[in-house]
Amino acid sequence: MEKVDYLRAMEIDCWEKRSSSTNSSTNTESNLTRNLVEESSLSNNWQELADTIANCTKCELHKSRRNTVFGIGDPNADLLIIGEAPGATEDAQGEPFVGRAGKLLDNMLLSIGLQRSNIFIANILKCRPPQNRDPSPKEVATCTPYLTKQIEHIKPKLIVTVGRIAAHFLLNTNLSMAKLRGHSYEYGENKTPLLVTYHPAYLLRSPGEKAKAYQDLQLIKSYL
Repeated sequence: MEKVDYLRAMEIDCWEKRSSSTNSSTNTESNLTRNLVEESSLSNNWQELADTIANCTKCELHKSRRNTVFGIGDPNADLLIIGEAPGATEDAQGEPFVGRAGKLLDNMLLSIGLQRSNIFIANILKCRPPQNRDPSPKEVATCTPYLTKQIEHIKPKLIVTVGRIAAHFLLNTNLSMAKLRGHSYEYGENKTPLLVTYHPAYLLRSPGEKAKAYQDLQLIKSYL
């Protein structure tokens, strides 16, 4: 899908040349589209991409972050797990899923014989939204060229999204998690298999759903 299609899907006006009377809202949209176009200029080198993300100032989130969260694991992994955005602990340590939700994710992975060192874990956003609020559509659209580059480099055999935000963006849908999980999808030109499961933080709040998450884990295991 073209980047302008992502913009339209999120109801963000696509950039077009206007007169000098363009208001500030339109200028914001113009800058956003330019940021998206810059994906082609991002380095294919893994370390250079990490350095670019560490110094990114493309949206307002850089003003409140302590650390960017590039991701962790094997950059040539078969499995890529994609979450929503860093939380407070992740922002402090610069690593994804390191709080209580991270410990639960580790245990979930261990149940199917996996650990962080042989998969890769990343987020839609590389910076923490204040008070852990949901990412805005513009923040998502501005940050995801980095994620796209990561996916291009890793070339995973399977992508697993955890939580609503990641699933909605990668699948370009607004269906509920209940309707999304339990099915297989395809992502990108390589038609990479993609599965959807609950976010570990949600499972901590709703432990009754862990049985469904275990079913998802068995499906993940079968793909790998």
